[in-house]
Amino acid sequence: MASVTSSLTVEPVAGALGAVVKGVDLAAGVDDAQFADIEEAFLAHQVLFFRDQDLTLDAYLAFARRFGPPADYPFAKGLASHREITEIIKEPHQTSIFGGIWHTDTSYLPEPPRATLLYAVETPSAGGDTLFANLYRAYETLSEGMANMLSGLRVVNMSALNGIALRFHHLGTGSMEAKKPGGEILSADHPAIRAHPLTGRKALYVNPAHSAHFAGMSNEESRPILDFLFGHAIRPEFTCRFRWRSGSLAVWDNRCTLHCAINDYDGHRRVMRRVTIQGDIPV
Repeated sequence: MASVTSSLTVEPVAGALGAVVKGVDLAAGVDDAQFADIEEAFLAHQVLFFRDQDLTLDAYLAFARRFGPPADYPFAKGLASHREITEIIKEPHQTSIFGGIWHTDTSYLPEPPRATLLYAVETPSAGGDTLFANLYRAYETLSEGMANMLSGLRVVNMSALNGIALRFHHLGTGSMEAKKPGGEILSADHPAIRAHPLTGRKALYVNPAHSAHFAGMSNEESRPILDFLFGHAIRPEFTCRFRWRSGSLAVWDNRCTLHCAINDYDGHRRVMRRVTIQGDIPV
């Protein structure tokens, strides 16, 4: 059911997570009362979608900054004029994409971003949707035994785990530009179960793109448990799906969601602009 604030309408898109926000022109600027409503919806729904927004680079960055200071993305260069904004581009000749595996953004950093914003500049006529999954639900539906076991474990996350060769192949064959050499590996360990710093809710915090093994355990010992958790976290009833069109903006809570870009639009160009927001150390 849609909820209405003083100036906004928030309409859920699925039972698990996600909502479309209507009644706001982000290019005109967001006042404190409007942003308070947006932030409340953000914490409640975990990912928000805004349609038909005509955002200049300055307007986009101004809205992103309402969520916090922008974070640096370590592997692809930002725009020359707005380095906090990274363009995620797939050219018609490319068959690879960025983000084509379930993940939380840069969980291999000591302080992963709290939020990510993605704005659609150019989209194919069909395809290129993004899937999102609710990691609160993933935790809350674990058995008591599994939840108790995971509560004492930490997970080693690595930038070089899955898809690193594909990432740098994509950077080397299109119009995106790499920032770091392909051999550099970033790594950080985080709790398998993290508590959201604002809602207090617990979320499963593993992802198949970057979670390599449990700290103090081998890959072989960790793999059966991680494989179960990866599959459990993306059960259909925990997910929503968003179809992009030019002028669409999504902002998701990186502390309690997974997302995955669908690569089903070979031969077409897609241009997205991403900003990540500085986070904190998961606990």
